Amino acid sequence: MRIQKYISQCGICSRREAERKIEEGLVFVNGVPAEIGQDIDPETDKVVVDGTRARGIVEEKVVLAMNKPKGYLCSNSDPFEAQTVFDILPEPFSEMKLFCCGRLDKNSKGLLILTNDGDLANKITHPSNNIIKRYHVQLNRELDKKVIPVLLRGVMHEGEKLKAEKIIPDTSATENANKRVEVWLNQGRKREIRRMFEAMGYYVKELKRVQIGGYVMKRIPQGAIKILGKKDISRLLERGETYE
Repeated sequence: MRIQKYISQCGICSRREAERKIEEGLVFVNGVPAEIGQDIDPETDKVVVDGTRARGIVEEKVVLAMNKPKGYLCSNSDPFEAQTVFDILPEPFSEMKLFCCGRLDKNSKGLLILTNDGDLANKITHPSNNIIKRYHVQLNRELDKKVIPVLLRGVMHEGEKLKAEKIIPDTSATENANKRVEVWLNQGRKREIRRMFEAMGYYVKELKRVQIGGYVMKRIPQGAIKILGKKDISRLLERGETYE
């Protein structure tokens, strides 16, 4: 079994996060630094992640949708003891080894998926699966429409190409509508929306994720969770342009 798949099935983190940990030298197999794609035998090999041995395959799969509030990190632990989304999970989920499937930064809010299903997390987050994520964004000033095609082609920022799949200006007659846009992504680079607008001279004041795949966050109070069943999980995996 590939090591990153084993780590995700143990409920430690997603495959992509496991790859990052391997690259950073945080994963060892029988005392030797691991390599991405390395085959391991779960029965005989000792796999250690972040100083803790990975044990067993998770049998009970849990998938939660949270309406994440601002001010919380999408991290299982923080060396500076900042509050994380796991601090506000109710029992019994607070005792489980769950991880975030596609993170939101500390100052962002909205739909967040928490799970111990590494295969599901990989399907949702890998760009090749074209799972669209929708965000409501408020900028510090009116958006110049000429910026839209530039962001659709992609901009370089800190050595990464940041690209939106779709940008929809708010055409309502409400206050500050000219500063609000809806952004669609099918990838999830770190602070991608904030960075792409910063590259064009804008500042993101508010950012809220409202949809992943065909699953739209509805009637989940801020800071609360919803246990997702098979139908909801299937909606998460719907590809392409999915509307409410």
